[in-house]
Amino acid sequence: MDHLVETEHENERIVLGLLSSVETDGDRSQRRIAAELGIALGLVNAYLKRCIKKGLVKVHDAPARRYAYYLTPQGFAEKSRLTVQYLSDSFSFFRKAKGDCANVFELARAQDFNRLVLAGQSDLAEIAILCAVETGVTIVALVDPGSESARFVGVEVCKSFADVKNPFDAVVVTDVKRAKVTFETAAAFCGAERVLAPALLALPQTNKSAEAGA
Repeated sequence: MDHLVETEHENERIVLGLLSSVETDGDRSQRRIAAELGIALGLVNAYLKRCIKKGLVKVHDAPARRYAYYLTPQGFAEKSRLTVQYLSDSFSFFRKAKGDCANVFELARAQDFNRLVLAGQSDLAEIAILCAVETGVTIVALVDPGSESARFVGVEVCKSFADVKNPFDAVVVTDVKRAKVTFETAAAFCGAERVLAPALLALPQTNKSAEAGA
């Protein structure tokens, strides 16, 4: 059983490394990617073919009989998911999440967003609630359509943003499994300029909240 878990973690490590490499520079040779990831050249080729088949990566011809690769929207989503999964499985998750939440809350205060709603019940939401106390912002409620709880770490849980009883200034995405969908739902309700997210979720931001975590 332990061997199977280790194998799955190694698979995820390779896929995450491959997707990150393609995102950074799609013109990199497979040989260079293999050197960066510390795996055999043939293995890089096999994983690339697998990612292409899954729709995570697309390929097109490049000069000098080479190929260039780029991530599809599904590829970006998978990279985000694997990044969060990797951080969740490591001891660095709490430190990273706490720092990102602090940055997002500071950005919120700079825009006079002092009353916030969290979107998504998760470990990240718990860290955000604890961090809010230190930062001086108020978490009005947590919205999660799938939650069966009435409260989470002392915060009221609602099924939708429309159910939030008290006024709020902005939304912070804390859904680690469906971050993009949750972001879009929040943006549709109150406007993308009032939706922020910790940098570790790797969401495209109109509010520049990702830059705050850089």
